[in-house]
Amino acid sequence: MRNIWILFLSLAFFVPVSCTVNYGFSGAQVGTAKTVSITYFTNVAPLNNPTISQVFTEKLKDKFIRETPLKLLDANGDMQLSGKIIDYNVAPVAIQQNVSAAQNRLTVTIQVKFVNKTDAKYDFEKSFSNFEDFDATKSLSSVEADLVNSICDKIVQNVFNDAVINW
Repeated sequence: MRNIWILFLSLAFFVPVSCTVNYGFSGAQVGTAKTVSITYFTNVAPLNNPTISQVFTEKLKDKFIRETPLKLLDANGDMQLSGKIIDYNVAPVAIQQNVSAAQNRLTVTIQVKFVNKTDAKYDFEKSFSNFEDFDATKSLSSVEADLVNSICDKIVQNVFNDAVINW
């Protein structure tokens, strides 16, 4: 009876250790990369929002930390993301009969350079753009923080998809 307990305890100890499976739902493919570095995205857009650089950079870092096994480095990661915010503008989009805008659109464009030191075929440098519409009766300053967060979330997802989802 004692031998059965020893056998049972040893199996209970070894089975969980030897049979582990990691599930990830982001679909991220990092290959042999172990680290990522993401530099601060400067804002060079003619119309300037003082917080968007910080918001975008932090959201991008957070996305890679949460959804990949990569370790974040300040510089020289196996995967490197850098770039700048090149456009930030507001334009009317829904003109009414009385020639006034019912909606305005905030559009943000961010130029991104991605370098994958472990597999250069995935390198790219391109611009990502997205927008949010808002009621023209509201001032930009009253809705800007929410719009910037939403737009940055969308662009971060697009950058992430192009960098590590490889669709």
